[in-house]
Amino acid sequence: MDAKTSPKAFTFLPLGAIIKEFKVNGRNIVQGFPHEELYKQYNAPFFGETIGRIANRVSGARINELNGTSYQLPVNDGPNSLHGGDMGWGKREFEGPSSVQKDGKDAVFFRYLSADGEEGYPGTVEVRVWYIQEKEQENGVEKEVLHIEFEAELVGDEIAETAVNMTNHSYFILSDGPTISGTQVTLITNIYQVVDSGGIPTGHIEEYPGVKSNESFILGETEPDIDDCFIVNTDPNTVPIDTRPLPLQKVASFYHPETKIHLEISTTEPAFQFYTGKYIEVPAVGNIPPRGPRSGFCIEPSRYVNAINIPEYRGMMLLKRGEKYGSKIVYRGWEA
Repeated sequence: MDAKTSPKAFTFLPLGAIIKEFKVNGRNIVQGFPHEELYKQYNAPFFGETIGRIANRVSGARINELNGTSYQLPVNDGPNSLHGGDMGWGKREFEGPSSVQKDGKDAVFFRYLSADGEEGYPGTVEVRVWYIQEKEQENGVEKEVLHIEFEAELVGDEIAETAVNMTNHSYFILSDGPTISGTQVTLITNIYQVVDSGGIPTGHIEEYPGVKSNESFILGETEPDIDDCFIVNTDPNTVPIDTRPLPLQKVASFYHPETKIHLEISTTEPAFQFYTGKYIEVPAVGNIPPRGPRSGFCIEPSRYVNAINIPEYRGMMLLKRGEKYGSKIVYRGWEA
């Protein structure tokens, strides 16, 4: 088959603008479900979802100060609010997919209008997601490439500012087995936000124990057990609300020696959550066996965790009328 007639490596759903499939030589390397209804019933882990308004955790399920007031958010992760609440953007039906041109390339486009007050968040926000699928050739190896671009704009006149922090929440599994065991990992940084028992940063930024920048380590059956935000750009004052003009950086790479599958993730974002899937618990549904702890790992490029409630960080998450929030993520997968 030539490139024009070969099947697409990536498929998407209007629900949450979800990435349903990411195929490398016919192997789907992301966790998901056969059809949308099963996502609605069983997707507690957020498989493939577009996360917003605020990805990751907000302390005390409250935005402490915005528009001169505070905002109560859904409490869905201990005392905190996680991934936009009970019905964040990953649980909402987007308009699309539409075929559009983006930067001179064919793109799949999704759009969602998030109403003022939805999940407690202020202001009407229009959310836009573009997916551009490409193939790259390098030394005779064909790579499947997905460019993701996020954009959000405050389109209502209810308030002057809101908070946005988007990411994609795909879970990857490169192995033949039921878990991520044996996967080799290399991260661009070992600097991370130290957190309390509820996953909220304490304010300290330190080196992650046992992980070294740009040095490979292996995921075992239970260890290392990671669910932490790693910092790529340690100067919060240089992080704009729209990171898209910034250069893409490769922040994480993965390889499994049994399948020979490689995965690289690049982004314009200043941080990424690395999660080794400890809390995955999905029963057998459709034709898919049950999925338990460590049946996938996540890299979630985004802003610092809880930035909206930290005065010196909040600018990276503060979206004002007349501005645009933006970010880019690129996935590359291949077998070699």
